[in-house]
Amino acid sequence: MTDIKTIAERIISNVENVIIGKTDTVRLTVIGFLCKGHVLIEDVPGTGKTMLAKSIAKSIGCSFSRIQFTPDMLPSDITGVSIFNQKTREFEFRPGPILNQIVLTDEINRATPKTQAALLEAMEECQVTVDGVTHKSPEPFFVLATQNPIEYEGTFPLPEAQMDRFLLRVNLGYPDGHDEIRMLEEQQVIHPIENLKKVVSVKEIVAAQKAVRKQTISDDIKRYIINLVDATRRHPEVYLGASPRGSLALFRTSQALAAILGRSYVIPDDVKRLAVPTLAHRLIVGSTARIREVDARAIINEILEQVIVPGGEVA
Repeated sequence: MTDIKTIAERIISNVENVIIGKTDTVRLTVIGFLCKGHVLIEDVPGTGKTMLAKSIAKSIGCSFSRIQFTPDMLPSDITGVSIFNQKTREFEFRPGPILNQIVLTDEINRATPKTQAALLEAMEECQVTVDGVTHKSPEPFFVLATQNPIEYEGTFPLPEAQMDRFLLRVNLGYPDGHDEIRMLEEQQVIHPIENLKKVVSVKEIVAAQKAVRKQTISDDIKRYIINLVDATRRHPEVYLGASPRGSLALFRTSQALAAILGRSYVIPDDVKRLAVPTLAHRLIVGSTARIREVDARAIINEILEQVIVPGGEVA
């Protein structure tokens, strides 16, 4: 049987040589990878978003590409383009950066809606179609998108329907004083990512992704997940609650967290720990609540306190 806990611990430990003091965020990113989902990192510049993606790619030995979004970027800049070869007298497909195993899309909200749609289609379908020919994404396929929540000039905010495509939304945040001093010391001569080694094979990751879905999740826990999601739809300060895709996201990520923690079954605490990163970005807060600066995360935490937690056996 695939030891998911050992695989995850190796990746997390290796990435923490570069991303210091952010174990929870690194773990959430690994959970997204194991669930074959995609992760949105919403944070200010300079907090290590690019380094996080590069570190995971190097830890697994996956192909990696980085796309810096700009307003003048076209969909073909992402998916690839067919070019006529004068020698062979045929069109040849030149794959775009999206056809890599781990893709970092920097500042996704700087691209126009048309370009955003091309990226999100590739994320959802794990393929791109150019000139009527479909090209499959390599396996494993993982998109790590970033956006700056502070800067709004020259940006095109992701519509709610597209935000829903991301399995998780996470934040890195600033390091504390002790971790920042350690970061300065470790980067004095050379960046730690230069010495980062591969610790897990692609074959092990693919096997772990399949094994995660076999984690036991009882009917009581399934009902608990549905009750939490349903509560977001009925909350007075929410205009639009989480979709069924949100239920599935909470279901899958809870399985992955249980596996990472060395259990073969899901408990309510797994669900509670993942409710905010999987559901908050799927909610549309009502206009009156927005005026009062009510945050979707706070609404999820309020719902967690109100919904009855299942008891009894979970195995």
